[in-house]
Amino acid sequence: MTTQLYIGIMSGTSMDGADAVLIRTGHARFLAAEAHAFLPYTGRLKNELLKLQNSGADELRRSRLLAQELSRLYARTVHKLLNETKLSPAHITALGCHGQTVRHAPEQGYSIQLADLPLLAELTGITAVGDFRSRDLAAGGQGAPLVPAFHQAVFSAPDETRAVLNIGGIANISILPPGAPAIGFDTGPGNMLADAWMQRVWQQPYDANGARAAQGKVLPGLLARLLGHPYFEQEPPKSTGRELFALPYLLGRLAGGEDPQDVLRTLNAFTAETAAAEIRRAAPEIRRVYVCGGGVRNAVLMSELAGRLPQAEIRSTADLGLDPQQVEAAAFALLAACWIHKIPSSPPQATGARKACILGCGYYP
Repeated sequence: MTTQLYIGIMSGTSMDGADAVLIRTGHARFLAAEAHAFLPYTGRLKNELLKLQNSGADELRRSRLLAQELSRLYARTVHKLLNETKLSPAHITALGCHGQTVRHAPEQGYSIQLADLPLLAELTGITAVGDFRSRDLAAGGQGAPLVPAFHQAVFSAPDETRAVLNIGGIANISILPPGAPAIGFDTGPGNMLADAWMQRVWQQPYDANGARAAQGKVLPGLLARLLGHPYFEQEPPKSTGRELFALPYLLGRLAGGEDPQDVLRTLNAFTAETAAAEIRRAAPEIRRVYVCGGGVRNAVLMSELAGRLPQAEIRSTADLGLDPQQVEAAAFALLAACWIHKIPSSPPQATGARKACILGCGYYP
């Protein structure tokens, strides 16, 4: 069988950096993830990106300059991956770049992911495919989540329904029934609020392994107020982002005087409860939940999740052969392969689009 190599680039809502994953395919069928590289964002870049979450002066110019800066970082991540694998750009059929989300407004028909795809193609010497969400939005979908079809292709089983829970900045689930299309949607905040609280109180980017949260206790009143957002009562398809669940959402629900570690522990419980509630509602019979994304490394969060899904085994996607840090980037590599082969790759059962579409646009080097 003739195989091809693709690279996927992902920078998620947490805005911690860029992951690049090398995958091997056989005619747009995922075979394996073969290598991974990561480069972090600088504090300045993250702050500038966060400023674009809201309208501000000169934002059009700032957004284009940031798209260029991001694409230079993406290109460096690609070159790091190529150097480590001793491959040249000629070995790679295409790369799929998600870009950095700065606005997500599916109710208004748009979602903005910053990337300068022509510049990325120029800097890497590889066909660059991106802007994956726009075609689904044009067909009436949410433009997110786009990974349930990938989850189904890689993680499903013929004899049981499985759930895949991605805990990045935002958390999303894919329900994978045997012999039927996957469904999926955003459950709410993943690491985003806890990270923002860590940065505000302790000037740390995240709570490594949940060490600070482990020293706190869940505050029932705060948890109830956090759970009061109408998003959690919406039926899927649905997707969300910083527009609803940035730091001001938390600050507006604090009574004042709370111990910061208690707040952090409550945010872990909030993420776990919203994800578990949606899993229970979508697939009450579920027996195995596979977790990916940065949240899998937070022992407190994983314990909170297990306590809310006592009937299910909570595992890492590593148990199914794919490192949890590589899942999303690998998915966008496969979306690039689908674009090259003109194969519809959107999951309309998840996004609510009228039909499956060929996602993305591409630039040749």
